[in-house]
Amino acid sequence: MDLASPTSRGSRAEKARTDRLCLLAALDNQATDTDVLTAAAQHATAALGGFGAMGHLSASASQGLHLVASGGLPRAVTRNWEDIRITDSVAPARAFRTGEFAYESTANCPARNPSDPPHPSPAADLSARSAMAAVPLSGPDGPLGVLSVLLPVAGAPSAEQQTFLEEVARWAAERLRLAPPTPDGVSRALLGTPPDRAPGQGPGETSTEFKFEFDVHANEVVLDERLLDAIGIERETFDGRLATFDDYVHPDDLPWVMGDVEQALRTRGRADSEYRVRRSDGTYAWVRFRGRAVSRQGSEPTRLVGTMSYTTETHAALESVGRALAHMSDGFLSVDRDGRIGFVNVAAERLFGRPRDLVGRSLWDVAIVRKVPWLEERSRRAATAGVPDGFEVPWPGTDRWYHLRLVPVADGLTLYITDVTERRLREAEGAAAERAAAERAAFIARLTRALSEAATTRDVTAAVAESVLPPLHATGLVILALENDRLDLVGCVGYPPALLDRLHGMPVVAATPLGEVLRTRALMFIESPDDLTARYPGRPADFPVAGGKKAWALLPLIVSGREIGVAVVSFDQPRHLTEDERTLLTVFSGQLAHTLERARQYDVATTRARDLQRALLPRVLPPLPAITAAARYLPAGHGADVGGDWYDIIALSADRVALVIGDVMGHGMPEAATMGRLRTAVRTLSDLELPPDDVLARLNDIVGELGEESFVTCLYGVYDPTTQILTYANAGHLPPVVARPDGIVSLLTFDPDPPLGIAAPPFGVHDVPLLDGSFLVLYTDGLVETPGHNIDEGLRHLTETITAALADRDGVAGEPDRLCDAVTTALLPAHRRTTDDTALLIAHARSLPPSDIAAWDLPEDPTAAGQARHHVHEQFRIWCLDAELEMATELIVSELVGNVIRHATGPIQLRLLRSRTLICEVTDGSLTTPHIRHARATDEGGRGLQLIAAMAQRWGTRYTLTGKCIWTEQALGA
Repeated sequence: MDLASPTSRGSRAEKARTDRLCLLAALDNQATDTDVLTAAAQHATAALGGFGAMGHLSASASQGLHLVASGGLPRAVTRNWEDIRITDSVAPARAFRTGEFAYESTANCPARNPSDPPHPSPAADLSARSAMAAVPLSGPDGPLGVLSVLLPVAGAPSAEQQTFLEEVARWAAERLRLAPPTPDGVSRALLGTPPDRAPGQGPGETSTEFKFEFDVHANEVVLDERLLDAIGIERETFDGRLATFDDYVHPDDLPWVMGDVEQALRTRGRADSEYRVRRSDGTYAWVRFRGRAVSRQGSEPTRLVGTMSYTTETHAALESVGRALAHMSDGFLSVDRDGRIGFVNVAAERLFGRPRDLVGRSLWDVAIVRKVPWLEERSRRAATAGVPDGFEVPWPGTDRWYHLRLVPVADGLTLYITDVTERRLREAEGAAAERAAAERAAFIARLTRALSEAATTRDVTAAVAESVLPPLHATGLVILALENDRLDLVGCVGYPPALLDRLHGMPVVAATPLGEVLRTRALMFIESPDDLTARYPGRPADFPVAGGKKAWALLPLIVSGREIGVAVVSFDQPRHLTEDERTLLTVFSGQLAHTLERARQYDVATTRARDLQRALLPRVLPPLPAITAAARYLPAGHGADVGGDWYDIIALSADRVALVIGDVMGHGMPEAATMGRLRTAVRTLSDLELPPDDVLARLNDIVGELGEESFVTCLYGVYDPTTQILTYANAGHLPPVVARPDGIVSLLTFDPDPPLGIAAPPFGVHDVPLLDGSFLVLYTDGLVETPGHNIDEGLRHLTETITAALADRDGVAGEPDRLCDAVTTALLPAHRRTTDDTALLIAHARSLPPSDIAAWDLPEDPTAAGQARHHVHEQFRIWCLDAELEMATELIVSELVGNVIRHATGPIQLRLLRSRTLICEVTDGSLTTPHIRHARATDEGGRGLQLIAAMAQRWGTRYTLTGKCIWTEQALGA
């Protein structure tokens, strides 16, 4: 039971009708009128639920309607509807006359002649028990025919069905190829004549078609006598009988010509055949007949009406082309619109099979065709699109390649098949040669680039291992340098470490592979261990680079006509090198020799430069009471030129420490010399106990004397452990970093003065707290300014690294050396090449406890010396120092205070510092510097400073903001 609603059933029916119209629209454009009407009849029957349908055409109104096509109806039914007079009352005649839809509930047959035979079966009366709907096939000049559907007697078609039937009729009328009726009432389309030609045109006109008609029943032939002239048949010999014309047809052609005629009469269709006709002189001409079967009303067709054309010249041309196609070297095959093979030449026969097995068969049914990649798909696409196509495929079951060219033609498709195996082989060989040449060029380019970038001998070894070994599938490399008739190992890859010692200092022996290569200066290729034994029997020990390898290529390294060494490329398996590979190795040996020579010179220069750099820097940082320091100097990644970065720590009086770091702009020996001069000058100025701004002012004068292009950045600071203050001046250098004991890390971002050489004193002086346990980090720009990273990122990274390192108290707390490692590892990893030298100085500050500091103000009178001795005595008792040191200290203090009373002015102060040594300081308000004099035997004075110098380890004078300070240092007892 159908539960669907009427609405849903109606929508499905509407969709089905729409789909049918789409199917009709897809019908091939080459379809004949019969094909068009048959398709229309089939879809109209299915959509209206009828028994069948018929399509009638009219050559003229006087001749009525003639049945051309039908669908779903037997011959017993359609024979009653073959010819319909326009004046009949049946639905098809009414639709033709009115040009509108016609329907009758009883499909009475049209009037028949009394001589027509009776209905042979009950099916013939079907129309009497059926209804019929008809619609006209309307053309631009009037109706062309009618489309009729035989329906069950169950009511007239619905409006939707009527509309659909009219749409089908409209589509069919547009697809019909009928031309307007000719004067004699016969359509050119029915005659098979193209619309732009008329039958019977005389000589000199463009057409070669002549009217032709024969009646099988009457045994008569009616033709244009000009056709006889064109063919070459004498007019008086032709009597107009069909039998006579058959005698003219070639005996081989007559059977199938008659079969074509009989089929056209039987099917009421068309005939189109080309055959040979005998001329009067006994030769044969080719003619082509195109026509259709016609009949008198109500009778079987007995006549064929059409045109015949003389095609001998065309056929001769085609035969010439056919012979050429048959024997040409390329394969050629043609198929019709249905895909059936019509022609196969000799070359194609070798690929597809014998012509007698192929002609007439569908191309897609041939077994070999189904195996050819893409052939069917692309053939159908080319035929549909009407666009030629070409592609190359491997032929199944062979090692051959063919180019297939698909060319659509009017009546099908042609296939050209060209053997392109040799061309592809040549192209493959050419491509392989081009690839080999490109690979050689790329290899040489990579090698040249790699060797040009290699600076050291280690770089050379790495570049060769990376650029040469992989393309050759080699596994080992040894580079040996010749020095004083001995070979020294320069670089080695792919050999065990135990072998390396044997490769140092090997003497050159002539009768060995290495010695022979150096003697002959020619490459040597040893393809296997057997080859080695055959060349040098009994002497395997003379070839230490064998190292378990199975093949070797020995390359002499020659520069400017002298041997500088040997390179050995080795393989894990026996190996025969091709000519191309040997050529590449020959080129490679020359490049390697020059690169190695340059690299060795670079190594020597770099070593000297590094030694000079290290000599100019402090070898060891002094252990000081107030500072524990560590430093790092990292040269630039490449370049033999030394840099101008330096650092230093200088012990001053009163446990104070001077810290300095600087950077001479540029690289090279002049910059290194400038750095050495400045470092020496700083030490000299520090010994004078000058304040930071004065030190930089004097350094600025020195740099200014070097020239206008000399610039130096420098930071100089003094740390006082008694006040825990860092006083520094900065000439264009990067800001120092201070890490406080509480873990806070900060940059001292005071605005620096310009660099030395362009600065104008005075320099600014900055005082910052440097509490006990703090870290002071000084550095040059190479640490924080690297390729790909700007300086702000580097400074941020530096502070973050220090913060993280100090947070790990078990790791670096109190150990500047480990903090240096943490900073350099983070900011200068091994894989990152630097373009500038780097100096790093980290100082850990330790203050002097207040309990180790004692100070007293003294009066400006002679009693000051006694008071000073008393203060010393009392402080020694508190510090529990020995009596001998106390006596010496009282003597020193008494002499210093006495000199102030006699030669200087107040205020006077005495200060004792207990540190690693005992420090005694006396300050006054005078700027007079004391000097040791050589007193004569009679002099009463002048021996005080000599006494002080004898009793103290060190003594000296430094200036203060209010005067001067004379200080001494004495060793403390154990």
